[in-house]
Amino acid sequence: MNNDFFELSQEIIELGEKAIVRAEPYLAKIDKITEYNQLKMLRAFQNNKVSESCFTASTGYGYGDRGRDVLDSIYAEVLETEDALVRHNFASGTHTLTVALFGVLRPGDTMVSVTGIPYDTLQGVIGINGDSNGSLKEFGIKYEQVELLPDGRIDYEGIRNTVKPDTKMVYIQRSRGYSLRPTLLNEDIRKIYELAKSIAPNCIVMLDNCYGEYTELTAPGKYCDLMAGSLIKNPGGGIAPTGGYIAGRHNLVEACSYRLTTPGTGKEIGCTLGQNRELFMGTFNAPHVTGEALKTAVFAAALFSSLGYEVTPGFDEERGDIIQAILLGNEERLISFCQGIQAASPIDSFVTPEPWDMPGYDSKVIMAAGAFTLGSSIELSADAPLREPYAVWMQGGLNFHSGKAAVLFAAQKMMNRDN
Repeated sequence: MNNDFFELSQEIIELGEKAIVRAEPYLAKIDKITEYNQLKMLRAFQNNKVSESCFTASTGYGYGDRGRDVLDSIYAEVLETEDALVRHNFASGTHTLTVALFGVLRPGDTMVSVTGIPYDTLQGVIGINGDSNGSLKEFGIKYEQVELLPDGRIDYEGIRNTVKPDTKMVYIQRSRGYSLRPTLLNEDIRKIYELAKSIAPNCIVMLDNCYGEYTELTAPGKYCDLMAGSLIKNPGGGIAPTGGYIAGRHNLVEACSYRLTTPGTGKEIGCTLGQNRELFMGTFNAPHVTGEALKTAVFAAALFSSLGYEVTPGFDEERGDIIQAILLGNEERLISFCQGIQAASPIDSFVTPEPWDMPGYDSKVIMAAGAFTLGSSIELSADAPLREPYAVWMQGGLNFHSGKAAVLFAAQKMMNRDN
């Protein structure tokens, strides 16, 4: 690595070079996945006849917004689903998931999470952490949970014992959240889907697909009835300024659209206010940018494992999302790592992140995110709750070159503090 721009020790530079050599076969594999998904995206744009007219802004009710409808069709094609609902006015991934849950669940229904407890911010939506105002629990929707096995794998026997013929929803969280369990691959999702349908043929298998888009050669659309994700993660390509998507069976997507707007109008209304161009451009770039984020994660795993830290997944493991967890052992190293990522970012590099009491979390959280879009986790970021085992979760990287530099700088920052 050229050291003209960062004050890195010769030791760190050499360790970085060795990490690249170790990771090279896996970086090459990611390039093949990226190329396949990028060409698949290109074909979807061509099949749906994207043109300049798709970028025209609509106002008011948004009737007849061609770009909005074409973007829905592109998502349905690349995710291999019947239909999709892609909107800039989904405020976050949690908001998108909430619309999907309230769109298809009704009082008296039972939702079963088969991947343990969901991500922190969704617990209030469900009502797990109390009677949150407006939660599913408040609306009479029941919740059950299948814990993961001690090694973090899916408990298929537990699913058999918990899911009943009248279960309305089997809920899957693909990514690990703030846990150290393995991220699910599409093959894992297929197994859960087939098991759930064998017990409850009419259940809705719903997938929280956040962080998982375009990480594999296959798409999970065939293995779930409904899925949702955020546009400031993988599918927005680092360009979409906000938004989310819901995709799946046509009737379920339509029900979700009624929740987003009104029963009867659904997808037919909703102006785009000039957001279409960025959403289309971000969507097109998403497979490539996701590949760059994956390569950044693999490099980080190779480097930090060589430094003696436990990493998950390992640099040589299959990946179903862009997240890299690194167990740093204590609070000081964790804070130094995040401060190093921040200092090597293009935005707010002069800012020093500190732990704080973040809404929706049960402990102090530190976040490093020198991003063009606030909260974007397809751009390089690192965050962690300050609790055992003091693991940091790193994700993103708009390009591998700057991502690699930031990882090296974070390692240098930690070494400086330890010395």
